[in-house]
Amino acid sequence: MRYEAPETIDAAVALLGSVGRARPLAGGTDLLVQLRAGIVEPDLIVDLKKLPGLRTIAKEKGGFRIGAAVTGAELREHPDLRKVWPGVVEAANLIGSTQIQGRASLGGNLCNASPAADSVPALIAAGATVTIIGPGGQRELAVEAVASGPGKTILAKGEFVTSIFLPARPPRSADAYLRFIPRTEMDIAVVGCGVSLTLDQSGTCTAARVALGAVAERALLVAEAGAALIGSKLDAAAFEKLIAAARKACRPIDDKRGTKVFRIDIAGVLAQRTATIAAERARGQK
Repeated sequence: MRYEAPETIDAAVALLGSVGRARPLAGGTDLLVQLRAGIVEPDLIVDLKKLPGLRTIAKEKGGFRIGAAVTGAELREHPDLRKVWPGVVEAANLIGSTQIQGRASLGGNLCNASPAADSVPALIAAGATVTIIGPGGQRELAVEAVASGPGKTILAKGEFVTSIFLPARPPRSADAYLRFIPRTEMDIAVVGCGVSLTLDQSGTCTAARVALGAVAERALLVAEAGAALIGSKLDAAAFEKLIAAARKACRPIDDKRGTKVFRIDIAGVLAQRTATIAAERARGQK
C-alpha cells in the first residue's frame, strides 16, 4: 500500500485515478478503522489535508464554504458558523468522542456514506451543496444526492469532495439536529433528524426542510415533512402532519439497535422535537 500527500488539486485527481483501488484520506477516523479491520485494502491512500481550501472555513455569497477536511472541533470553534448554523455544528460534534472530533471531517462523514451519519441529515436540512472535482472537471451536487447506499456514493473514479457550501440565511431562520441513541454519548444514531426553517414576522413558517438518518439505506430529505410546516404557525395540526410525513418516509431495517417499528415511531417524535428547537431558535432572532 502506497501513501501520497499531494499539494495540488490536479495532483490529487491524477493520483486517485491512477490505480484501481485508491482511497482519499481526510480525517481518517473511518478509513483507518476499516483498514485495521480488513474491510478495505487500497493500493493507494491519497491524503487530502495539504490541498488548498480543504482545511478552511470561508464566508462566501452570504453563506459559508467549508473545506472537506475541516474537523468537527474546528466547526465548533468558529463563532459565526456556530451562530448561523447551530444544528450543523451540533450534529458534527456528536461524531465520536472529543478526541475523534479533533480529526473527523465533515467531508469524510458524508463520503463514508453511513445511513446513520450524524452530520448528513443536518446538512441536507440546511440545503447544503458539495463541490466535487475529478478527471471530468468540477461539478456541484446537493448533499442528499451524494450517498447511493450504505457505504456507497455517486463519486466516479478519481473524484472527491473538496468543499461543502452552506447557503445564506433569511432573517428568523434556524436549524437543529437531534438523534436517539441507546447510550448517553459516543453511539451510532438509531434515528437522526435535522430541521431547518424560516419564520416571518407573524411567526408563520415560510420555508422548511426536514431530513432523517438511519431510517433507510441513506439519509433522506423528506419534502412532505417540510411542506407540512410551511404556511402554519407550527401548531398542533402542523406537527401532526409533520409526524405522519416523517413516519411515512421511513424504510428502516431491524437490527440489534432498533426494530423497524421502533425506528418509525421515533422518527416522528424526533421530527417534532427537532422542529420545536429550530423554531425556538428562529423566534429568538431579531
